[in-house]
Amino acid sequence: MYQKRRYEAQILLEGAMAGAVTGAVVSAFRFLLDLSEELRCWIYSWGRDSLAIPSLWFVLLIFLAWLLGKILQKEPMAGGSGIPQVKGILLGKMRMNWLRTLCLKFLGAVLGMGAGLSLGRQGPSVQFGAAVGQGFSHFLRRAGLREERHLLIAGAGAGLAAAFNAPLAGVVFCMEELAPGFSGIQILSGIMAAAVSTAISRSVFGAQPVFHLATLPTIPLGSLYPVFLLLGIFCGFCGMLFNRGLLFSLSTYDRLTLQGMRKFLPALLMAGILGFVLPEILGGGNVLVDKLLITDYDLSFLLLLLLGKYFFTLLCFGSGAPGGIFLPMMALGATAGAIFSKSALFLGWIGPELVPCCIVFGMAGYFTGAVKSPVSSSILIMELTGSFEHMLILLCISFSACLVLDMTGTRPIYDAILRRILRKGRKRGTDNQ
Repeated sequence: MYQKRRYEAQILLEGAMAGAVTGAVVSAFRFLLDLSEELRCWIYSWGRDSLAIPSLWFVLLIFLAWLLGKILQKEPMAGGSGIPQVKGILLGKMRMNWLRTLCLKFLGAVLGMGAGLSLGRQGPSVQFGAAVGQGFSHFLRRAGLREERHLLIAGAGAGLAAAFNAPLAGVVFCMEELAPGFSGIQILSGIMAAAVSTAISRSVFGAQPVFHLATLPTIPLGSLYPVFLLLGIFCGFCGMLFNRGLLFSLSTYDRLTLQGMRKFLPALLMAGILGFVLPEILGGGNVLVDKLLITDYDLSFLLLLLLGKYFFTLLCFGSGAPGGIFLPMMALGATAGAIFSKSALFLGWIGPELVPCCIVFGMAGYFTGAVKSPVSSSILIMELTGSFEHMLILLCISFSACLVLDMTGTRPIYDAILRRILRKGRKRGTDNQ
C-alpha cells in the first residue's frame, strides 16, 4: 500500500512538472503567433497603399517555403497536426526524437501560421506537451516504462488545455481520443498537468477564453430541440465532407510528389493573395469566429467564407506544413452554424436572440462530425462559454453529428491520418528492402 501511494504521488508530481514546462512552451508559442498576426495585419494594411511592401512580402513567403522544406527534411515528425503522431507513439507504432521535434515544430509552426496558413495551434500544442512528457521520462530514466506513457498523455492534455485555456477539455480530449483505455492514475496525472499548464497560460494571457463568446440564452426544453438536432446533423454532414476533402488533399499532394519548398509554396503564395482579397479566412480562425458573433454577414458572404476557409485549409494541411486542423474546424463549424441560423430565421424556426447559439453550437457539431469526440467537443464549448446550462443541448447536437459519421461510414479524421502515415511508412520500408 505504501509503495502504491508513493508511486501515485510520484506520478502526480511528475505530471505537474510536465504541465508547468508545457504551459511555458505553449504560452511562448501563443505569444509569438499573436505577435506575428499583428505584424501580418500591419503588412496587409500598409501594403494596399504601397507596391514595395507586397513585393517584399511575397519574397519573404518564398523564403519561408524554402525554410519549411528544410525543417521538414530535417525532422518529418515536425509536419502536420501532431495529434495523429502522438496517437501513433502511444500505440507503439511511431517514435519521436522529442527535443528535435519540439524545437523544429515550434519554429516551423510559428513561421507557417504566422504567415497566414489556415492551420491551428492546438495540434502542435498537444505534440509539444507529449514531447515535454517524453523528455521528462528520459530525464527521470522512465523511458520504456509505464510512467512514460502517463507523462506523454499528461503532457498532451496539458498542451491542449494551455492552448484553449480549458483544462477540463484538455483532460477529456486526451482520455477520449488518445487513451481510450485510461486508468485512474492517468486521469489524476492529466488533471494535475492540465491545471498547472492552464495556470501558467492564464498568468500570461488572462482567464478569458480563446474566443470572445457572448453570454448565450438558455435553450428551454420543447420545440427548439428538433431545430438544434437538425443543426447537429447539418454540421456533422459538413464535418464528414471536411474529412473526405482533407484525405483527398493529402492523396493529391502524394501523387504530385512535390519536394522541398515546392510543396509549401502554393499554400504560402495563396495566403499572400488572400491577405489582400479575403483576409477573414487567414490563420487558424479565432478572429473569424469573433467576427461572426458580432457581424451580421449576408448569406452569400457566409457561403464564400465557408468555401474559402474549407478549400484553403485543405491546401494548407495537405502540404504537410506544421500546424493542426483543430481551430480551422471550429471556425468552419461556426460559419456553418451562421449559415444554418440564416435559414432557420427565414423559416421562423428561431428568433434573432438564438443566432449566437447556432454559431457556437455549430463548432461542437462540426468538430464531432470530423473527429468523433462528442464528449470533448461538448465540454470544450461549455468551458469556452463559461456556462454549463447548455450541457444537454450540446450533447444532443454532438451525438447527432456523431451519428452522421457512423451512418456514412466515415473514419474519424485523426484515425484516418494516422493510418495514412503508418501505411506510407510501411511502403517506404518495403521499397527500401
